[in-house]
Amino acid sequence: MPAEKIAGEMGVDPESGLSTADADERVGKYGKNQLRQTERANKLKILVRQFKSMLIMLLAAAGLVSVIFARWMEGGAILAVILVNTLIGFFTELKAMRSMEALREMAQAKTTVRRDGKNTEIPAEELVPGDVVILEAGDVVAADLRIIKASKLEANESALTGESQPVGKGTDTVEADTDLAERTSMLYKGTVISRGSAEGVVVAHGMDTELGRIASLVEEAEQSATPLEQRLEKLGRMLIWITLAVAAVTIVVGLLRGKETLLMVETGIALAVASIPEGLPIVATLALARGMHRMAKRNALINRLSAVETLGSTGVIFSDKTGTLTENQMTVTRYTLASGEVRVEGLGLTPEGAFLRDEEEIDPGENDVLLRAIEVGVLCNKASIDSDEETEGNQDDEDEHEGDGGPEEDSEVEEEDSGIRGTGDPMEVALLIAGAKAGIDRSSLLEKYPEEREEAFDPDTRAMATYHKTDSGYRVAVKGSPESVIEACTRIYKDGDERDLGDDERNEWHETCDRMAKEGSRVLALAQKHCDSVDEEPYEDLTLIGAVGMHDPPREEAGEAIERCRDAGITVIMVTGDQPGTAVSVAGALSMTDGDEPRVVTGRDLRERGEGDGDGDDDLLGVTIYARMEPAQKLRLIGMHQDAGSVVAMTGDGINDAPALKKADIGIAMGMRGTEAAKEAADMVLQDDNFETIVRAVEHGRTIFSNIRKAVIFMMCTNVAEVIAVSVAAFADWTLPLLPLQILYLNVMTDVFPALALSVGPGSGHEMENPPRDPDEQVLTRGHWMWICGAACVVAACVLGNMLLAENTFEMSSEAAITIAFITLGMSKLWFVFILRDKRSGIFDNEIVRNKWMWGALGICALLLVAAVYLPGLSTVLGTENPGRTGWLMILCGSLVPLILGQAWLIWTGRGKRGFENGDENNEKGVAS
Repeated sequence: MPAEKIAGEMGVDPESGLSTADADERVGKYGKNQLRQTERANKLKILVRQFKSMLIMLLAAAGLVSVIFARWMEGGAILAVILVNTLIGFFTELKAMRSMEALREMAQAKTTVRRDGKNTEIPAEELVPGDVVILEAGDVVAADLRIIKASKLEANESALTGESQPVGKGTDTVEADTDLAERTSMLYKGTVISRGSAEGVVVAHGMDTELGRIASLVEEAEQSATPLEQRLEKLGRMLIWITLAVAAVTIVVGLLRGKETLLMVETGIALAVASIPEGLPIVATLALARGMHRMAKRNALINRLSAVETLGSTGVIFSDKTGTLTENQMTVTRYTLASGEVRVEGLGLTPEGAFLRDEEEIDPGENDVLLRAIEVGVLCNKASIDSDEETEGNQDDEDEHEGDGGPEEDSEVEEEDSGIRGTGDPMEVALLIAGAKAGIDRSSLLEKYPEEREEAFDPDTRAMATYHKTDSGYRVAVKGSPESVIEACTRIYKDGDERDLGDDERNEWHETCDRMAKEGSRVLALAQKHCDSVDEEPYEDLTLIGAVGMHDPPREEAGEAIERCRDAGITVIMVTGDQPGTAVSVAGALSMTDGDEPRVVTGRDLRERGEGDGDGDDDLLGVTIYARMEPAQKLRLIGMHQDAGSVVAMTGDGINDAPALKKADIGIAMGMRGTEAAKEAADMVLQDDNFETIVRAVEHGRTIFSNIRKAVIFMMCTNVAEVIAVSVAAFADWTLPLLPLQILYLNVMTDVFPALALSVGPGSGHEMENPPRDPDEQVLTRGHWMWICGAACVVAACVLGNMLLAENTFEMSSEAAITIAFITLGMSKLWFVFILRDKRSGIFDNEIVRNKWMWGALGICALLLVAAVYLPGLSTVLGTENPGRTGWLMILCGSLVPLILGQAWLIWTGRGKRGFENGDENNEKGVAS
């Protein structure tokens, strides 16, 4: 709609604004200009969440049965286990994520409106549709506005649209289906005026704004349980049925054989306790918590505990471009002159570098045209380096090539090695750094050519000019988009002199700049002229000096990280708010494409395809570059890959990324440049904004899951051995080899410490050589269960054999025989950990032996087993007695049998095998993970 019709449509006179009465009436009709409040998660809710685990509920049920039958010790011990796990989870997850609160903070500001014919400042939440808002550079836009007046207006919309540069704004209409980032006649809530001034009419406020729509998406985005949570829940459900089945069969068989009801109920409780890995919740929680702390040391802060493991399951990573895959430091890489191209070496904020032509270094001071080009870039500039003086670089840059919306966002960056600090627009900082490489300092140059006038960058002229005093008049330095500057040139510096610039040569320069742009450069044309007055027009009769190309270089380590992802079967997809050409260039530099012309899909392409329903987007699964994406479209991409069975990680930094960060299986926010909304919606925050950190976290996540799987195998194998031993003894009418409290003591005390040591082990070192696990794969696959059952049978046989031998051969008392069975099982657990090594490792040189925590855990457990026999009070509670020298010799021999057989099996099956790296159901793949 034309600007002149907006006021009438909204029922307001732009010259006087709304009356107070009208504003009050509209507040009652439309409500306040604020985002919807969300309920804060309190400590009670966080505490309640800790009890949702199936294993915790299973433990609670066993404890309840113990209490009902007056088994107070068993019930109390189980309750203690539950409380310990609950407290660990509660205090670890106490810090809540509140993305909606971060979004609401943006609305807590004041804004200037015109009411009753006067400009007045009011709280932003009191804005209503129809209000006329007055804005200046630096103001935060408090509602969605249609611009009715504008003067050299630019807005920084990077947090909303992902566009890395401020966008020129005006009053001209745009098409109804224009991308959000290109709606130049609109200003949006939460964005910032970076230059100029404006008046606009409020056309949407509160939840009806684009920011409000994003807030709604955050509320609606579903956040499912992580893969580890899902797998542990499946394991818990399986154990429930195993427990009920074993206990029921044992009790029924015993009753049918005429055994006492109370005895069989106690036996059922013992079997229930034996089948539950009481230490599993504690081990999983502490392993993830320690993983959280280790990742924090590697610049990855985890907001949600179980998200540590989610990275290990990730099959797709959606990554932003700027700052994550690139250095986020614009750098001059070449000057193109009439005499040829001069390459500039040296990246980032450092004065070290060289100017090369045909691989030969040249001195800019001895090349007149190159010197002029460098000087124009330094003079026509508002940024600063190595200065504490505040600068205003945000209003003075230009739109360099087709498709870019305006100047870069201001930044203040520092290079540790050089100590140089640059303040202002990144491209202008880059031009000053190029000057420093040539030995040209802006302050010194301004002493020679004092600045008398500045013609600020204008979206219409797409150029900037500064006037500098000389002995003979004024030197006008001009830089801007090639389309604008080259057309304003009538002459060119060539072969040491000024020559006329013909149409054919002008067209050749346009083609040269286009080629530079397609190669991924940000291109500025450089020109100058001499005049007698500062009142002369800056963009007429210019002399073309050449063009400068700049790159935001890809991170050196990002290419290697992407290659590691490829080896690990992880697909890396670039999703950026930048132009397609720039995205393709960076993707090519990082080897994200296979050499062919990559397919790029834009936000407009997705919109033209419709909403997408199921199979409609299947052809997009192979696309690795997306440009100009909007928030809802990012949700669509994530959902598309999730529906295809992938675990999806998503990086983001802006407000617009918050819904996608929440929807993804793991959201990754940028710590250096990310908004609070993005950080609080994410599961992980990268302190260094580096893609390589994500890959390291993926590797660590895989190691954690592998280690937790080892711990589960360890606990389940020994627990199944307990079930087998007790069940066989009950069916055979033998003495029960283990008492309920003895089983609980073994499961909590001698299980937890080795399991914890396994969970924090260094890993096999081959985690990134395997494809991601199937999201549907359980913690224990069929192959794992077969191995567990086989090993458990061996352990149970040794336990029962020692008990029967003690009773029948050595005619020991039942208490002594039970003690021997109890300690035999405990010692078998300790030896058993050494069977969990990688098949390719040696018996005495493997990840288990090298794990220093394991040796400490084994020492503690050995002392606990000795204490169970000899510590007064404890031995009474557990019902143990001294087995004597013969008993200890039987314990040693019986407990070593599973270790010897297990190592023999590993040697026999391990020739050329890989180990259980992926939990393959083929039993040939080993044990380790």
